[in-house]
Amino acid sequence: MFDEIMEKFEGSPSQQAVIRLLLERGFSVNDEGRVVSGGIEIPNTGIAREIDVDRRVVDSTTDVILEDPELRRIFQNISQVPSLMDLAPVLDLTVLSIEVADAEQEGIVASVTGILADHGISIRQTISEDPEFTDEPRLHLVTDEDLPGEVITDIRTLSFVRSIELQ
Repeated sequence: MFDEIMEKFEGSPSQQAVIRLLLERGFSVNDEGRVVSGGIEIPNTGIAREIDVDRRVVDSTTDVILEDPELRRIFQNISQVPSLMDLAPVLDLTVLSIEVADAEQEGIVASVTGILADHGISIRQTISEDPEFTDEPRLHLVTDEDLPGEVITDIRTLSFVRSIELQ
C-alpha cells in the first residue's frame, strides 16, 4: 500500500517527503485540508520546516489527498500510538530492540513474545516497524523488568535475529 501511495506523488519528491512524515507520525488531514493530530492542528510551516520544504508543498499535498478518494480515506483515518520507548529511562522500563534479517518473515513477534512469556516476563508495549517505512525495521518490546541473560541468549538464537540492543 505504501508504494501505491507514493506512486501518486511520483513526480514530486517534496510531496513524497510530506506523505512520509504524515505516515510516520500518524498525522491526519481534516476536511479543511489541515494536518492534525487528533483535534490539534499542526501548522504547515512546522511540517515544512521539519522536512525542509516550502509550506506551499504541504498545502498542495493535502489538496491532492482530499481530491483522491482512496488517499482521503487513508489520511482521514490514520492516528498515532504513543510510545513508551523514550519514557523507558524515566519510568525504569527496559527496551529490547531487535533488528531482523527479513521483516517479512512470519512469526517474528510470536517467537520473541513467546520466549518472554516462557520466562514469565510481562510486556508493556510492542512496536513493530513497518519494512515499507524503514530500511532496517526493528521490533521493540518494552518490559517492566531487566531481562536475564538466558532470555537474551534464547532470542539471539532465533534465525531471523540480526542484532539486539537493550536500553
